[in-house]
Amino acid sequence: MASLLPILLLVLAGVLAGGVLSLHRQGAPRGAVVVTAVLAVLAAVAGGLWLLPGEGS
Repeated sequence: MASLLPILLLVLAGVLAGGVLSLHRQGAPRGAVVVTAVLAVLAAVAGGLWLLPGEGS
């Protein structure tokens, strides 16, 4: 289960990044695009950091 979480976070980041592009193309309000982009970046960073070796490994 622990190895599945970073994969799911990176998948979520990809889905959110696609959502950012879609929102931008449809002319959505800038706030919605920015919030979605921030969430995509956070999910990608969290997924990447989870893969780094640390104290718990």
